[in-house]
Order: sequence, then C-alpha cells, then structure tokens
Amino acid sequence: MSEPEPNPAGGLSTVDARSIVPTSDEAVTPHVWRRVTLAEVVASPDVRAMIEVADEYLGAIGYTEHGFRHANLVSHIAGNIMKRLGYDDRMVELAEIAGFMHDIGNCIGRDHHGVSSALLAREVLRGLDMDPVETIHVMNALGNHEEEFGTPANPVGAATIIADKSDVHHTRVRNTDPAAFDIHDRVNFSARRSFLRVDGEHRTLTLELDIDTDTSQVMEYFEIFLSRMQMCRAAAKELDATFHLQVNGTKLL
Repeated sequence: MSEPEPNPAGGLSTVDARSIVPTSDEAVTPHVWRRVTLAEVVASPDVRAMIEVADEYLGAIGYTEHGFRHANLVSHIAGNIMKRLGYDDRMVELAEIAGFMHDIGNCIGRDHHGVSSALLAREVLRGLDMDPVETIHVMNALGNHEEEFGTPANPVGAATIIADKSDVHHTRVRNTDPAAFDIHDRVNFSARRSFLRVDGEHRTLTLELDIDTDTSQVMEYFEIFLSRMQMCRAAAKELDATFHLQVNGTKLL
C-alpha cells in the first residue's frame, strides 16, 4: 500500500483507493439475491408477531379486525388482481407479499402506519436476502396504501390498495353491542357480502357489496369510504384498468 495521501476534509486518508478497486484480471462475483416466497414471509416469526400485536392494539383503540384474516385476504385479493390482469408470476407473488405485510406498522401505532409498515418490512425482507429492487417495490406499496397520504405508483402498490379497501365485511366488527356501534361498525356490520370481481379481458375491477340497509344506509358507506373508493379508481388506472362499485346490484361508480 502506498503512503497515505492528504484528505480534502482534513487529516489523512488511511486507504489507497487503488488497493480496493479490482483490476481487470480480478474476478468479481455479483451477489445472487434469493427469490423470497410468500410462504417464507407468512412463516416469519417477526411478521406474525407484528400482525398479532397490531391487531391487539387496534382492538384496544376501537378499530375493526386487522389480524391474520385481513392479512391473508388482502394478500389473496392482491395476487388475484395481478394474475387476472396478466402480470407475471413474480409480480403476482410480490403483490401477495405486500398484501400480507401491509398493516404490520400498526404494531407501533396507527398514525402513518403505512410508513412504519414499510420500514419494518425492509428489515424482514433484507434479512431474508430479498433483491433490493423487489424490497423497495414492496416498501413503496406499504408506504402508500393509506388514503390520507398514499399514491399508487406501481402495479404492486395499486393491487395492494384495491385489495385492502375491498375488505368490508360484518365479520370484521369486534363490538358485540349494536347499540354501541359507531359509523365504521355500522357500515362494516351491514356488509353481508363483499366480492372484488376482476375481468381481465375488459380490465375492470368491480367491488360488489350487499348491504343490509336496516343496519346502515348507503350514504353512510359513502361518508367514510368515498376517499377510499377514489383511491381505488386511481390505483386501477395505474393497472391500466377501471374500478367500479356496485351496491345491492346497482352500479354507483
């Protein structure tokens, strides 16, 4: 190694750059990243603990179910969207991974939980040696799934958004006393059926809801879900598709 050279920032450089730059005769072996699977993410003790604690916390502050039922359903719907719209198998699996992990940040707190989810996911996925580009796509999906702050910027994120907002169902309501329902409880409890129909040929995504209007009026649904439906329309556009809402057999969007 040559003598240390002056460092413009002050002091001396302790490393000769020539000693760490490979010559043309030296072989450089690129790192081979692993193809991390949905099964590995689902089995991760860290991810499972985050989902459990997140659901307990949200229950304590009065939110609907956000546990393994929600995580698995959003994962399945996100993957189904991608598959039926013609994306390749890896893009399908990345959407499934993002769907499963999208709410893990709630284990820290509700505010800006999308960003918390993204940062926690990075630790898990890089720990599994996932490709950095794939990791960042998943992080972007998680960080942008909240309607207050998010913007669908890639297909994985768009599918995650639509899958998440499609989970409206009476089984999510924890409150057992209808007299104590707030508007979120009423709207979810009134949804007797919810199904996202994906038409790959016509590239349409239709959220079909059957609502018990004795429990909640359709206007109450729009009162709390209009911003979510608008976000779904933007997400569908990112997927080169259109989003529609159908309530009790009537097309509303």
